[in-house]
Amino acid sequence: MNETFITATAAFLPNAPVDNDAIEDVLGKIGGQASRTRSIVLRQNGIKSRHYAIDPATGAQTHTNAELTAQAVRALAEFGFALDELGCLATGTSLPDQLMPNHGVMVHGELGNPPCEVVSTAGICLAGLTALKYAWLAVGSGGTANAVATGSELSSAILRAEHFVGDSDALAGELESRPWLAFEKDFLRWMLSDGAGAVLIELRPRPGRCNLRIDWIELSSAANRLPVCMYAGGERDDAGALLGWARFSPRQWAEKSIFAIKQDVKLLDRNVVEATLEAPLAAIKARRGLEAATVDWFLPHMSSFYFRQPIADGLARAGMAIPFERWFTNLATRGNTGSASIYIMLDELVRSGRLRAGERLLCFVPESGRFSSGFMHLTVV
Repeated sequence: MNETFITATAAFLPNAPVDNDAIEDVLGKIGGQASRTRSIVLRQNGIKSRHYAIDPATGAQTHTNAELTAQAVRALAEFGFALDELGCLATGTSLPDQLMPNHGVMVHGELGNPPCEVVSTAGICLAGLTALKYAWLAVGSGGTANAVATGSELSSAILRAEHFVGDSDALAGELESRPWLAFEKDFLRWMLSDGAGAVLIELRPRPGRCNLRIDWIELSSAANRLPVCMYAGGERDDAGALLGWARFSPRQWAEKSIFAIKQDVKLLDRNVVEATLEAPLAAIKARRGLEAATVDWFLPHMSSFYFRQPIADGLARAGMAIPFERWFTNLATRGNTGSASIYIMLDELVRSGRLRAGERLLCFVPESGRFSSGFMHLTVV
């Protein structure tokens, strides 16, 4: 492998930020009634504002997922990169605009640049990092002189009120007694938002720029021992097995909200830190010789500030205690943008001017779909 560098970062967040009081004005109210779970979930997740690809005045969708991604890629031109020179485009997203064709070729179509290698990775939050790993390997192996990797989400497309059946009031009592709980369908409406990010990967650092050398990327899945936790396009049976959308009739798609994003929050709370952080990080620590003292910046993708202390505790149990003053997150102001989150965090930190040559970054991206995670180690050049 040749040394490879992230030489440019970019992010695109659609429309003006939406504060907590305006969410239902944009997404709509289920059954025409204000949700009784909204304030509880928002108080726990700590998100103050986020972005939606929805016109707040008309309710019309303003961007497709492919358009969001293309906007982030075009923003890389700010650093002197010409799209005509692109050798490889690797995209990751949870929710492409369609089942077929893949997201990457739709983004390529939006960009209109000359023929290049195009790859799309599937998944949920980890899809952005798997795309980045492919781009890193493509450049590092000599397969291409450069690559652009992206992560993007258009969660609002399936968070609109008209996609939900029923009312959230039924679980209000349980939510009051155990605030972290929310039922599967309504819970994620207050957690997810839209955005896209992109990075340019090249063989040499760019003079006068804050470059990030990619030292390694490690991915891990715990699906061999844990069941499905977060899903869309299916329904779990009584035994907990996930049945795909093709097993149901079009009428059942609406009745069962088959295409709504759902999450088993009890399963999540019991397993997410151990399965996505402690176990894989302990193995990486031994294999890579990683030490907490050498990490200057820790960038965790968190769905909620509820997990901030559990992540800190998990780091300590893995022998990697990193004090909060060395953490960086923009969850409160950018929201949970899933596979785009790590890109949007990196872009904001790079542009902040706070990074210094030689500093080391450890990025952590967990995914609760069936408990997968990724870690990326970078060095500022």
